Amino acid sequence: MSVLRDKTVVVGVSGGIAAYKAAELVRLLVRAGARVRVMMTRAAPQFITPLTLQTLSGAPVATDVLSLVEEAQIGHIRIADSADAIVIAPASADLLARMALGMADDVVTAVLLAARCPVAVAPAMNVHMYEHPAVRENLARLAARGVVVIEPEEGELACGYEGKGRLPDPRAIVEEVERMLSRHDLAGERVLVSAGPTQEAIDPVRYVSNRSSGKMGFALAAAAWRRGASVRLVSGPSALSAPPGVERIDTVSAGQMLSAVAESFSWCSILVMAAAVADFRPAQPAAQKLKKSGRAMTLELAPVADELPALAAGKEDRLIVGFAAETRDLEAQALAKLERKRLDLICANDVTVPGAGFATDTNVVTLLDATGRVERLPLLSKEEVADRIFDRVLELKNAQGASAANR
Repeated sequence: MSVLRDKTVVVGVSGGIAAYKAAELVRLLVRAGARVRVMMTRAAPQFITPLTLQTLSGAPVATDVLSLVEEAQIGHIRIADSADAIVIAPASADLLARMALGMADDVVTAVLLAARCPVAVAPAMNVHMYEHPAVRENLARLAARGVVVIEPEEGELACGYEGKGRLPDPRAIVEEVERMLSRHDLAGERVLVSAGPTQEAIDPVRYVSNRSSGKMGFALAAAAWRRGASVRLVSGPSALSAPPGVERIDTVSAGQMLSAVAESFSWCSILVMAAAVADFRPAQPAAQKLKKSGRAMTLELAPVADELPALAAGKEDRLIVGFAAETRDLEAQALAKLERKRLDLICANDVTVPGAGFATDTNVVTLLDATGRVERLPLLSKEEVADRIFDRVLELKNAQGASAANR
């Protein structure tokens, strides 16, 4: 279930060319199950109409703090009291300055002064405006008060300049709101996640790989970040985007991925190996492209060394989670892998089951841990599966801590 379901998210829109992106932000929030209320500065309707945002949100849009109609139907205090989170997107330099000074000269700033919920701002403006000391000081002042600052993106701006100042993708803003409203029970943890496939070269053009899309691993990285952890994601080739707060390390081959995981192992407190790492690689990759000859070709494969047991042997108080994608004898195969690799928890799924295979948005997972406990989860979204896995991880961490305290 989405973190935003049945939550009230207030979207504040200020005057700027990026205001048109507020329509997509509102649509995505509604799609995630949130009740969305929109408020606009006086300049914002010059860039996008209140009717557009009212249609997408399904609720009246507040544009004037002194409007008797709006005060009767919504009211800036009612908006503030009803909000579970407020996000200002885009946040202009002018609005940031008024927020920093604690002004209440329009409906947006009045609501912000009355609000007691988490607040985020997504600045969007010309690169030179964004770099101006006054803007940087205002952002620092807001951050010191607990306001979440969603950093703008770099690229071509509407004014023709190149640089930092573009409003982030609305999906990234939604992820930030989800993080604001999530329980931060992984705060203080350092989570290392591997995700996606690996590619083992046959020649400079061809490779051996598998069907993994990386969706499960990316969902795990997002869930850990959302729940307050510091996260590193070691990814094989994947077109997926990681949350902006996740440090991403891109790799291609199994050797590169395993080396990257080993290098970060001392940093992490939790390792989740969700990647589909190759078991075999071409023994002698060709230096040049192999030409078609019309004859059969034999490809000799060599085993890929598994470094996980060696890492697990020196894990100390770290907790290690593995995955087992199987096609038969699911629990027996997963239990054998759990013991062989010295894991604390293994997540097993039969990839022949509908909804549990590669490149799907759902999964059917069985969790087995070193204590012998088995939990069979129903068909869930990969986001829900990720949260259920971290719920179990926290149980194991707490038990680990209690055991250490009783020694």
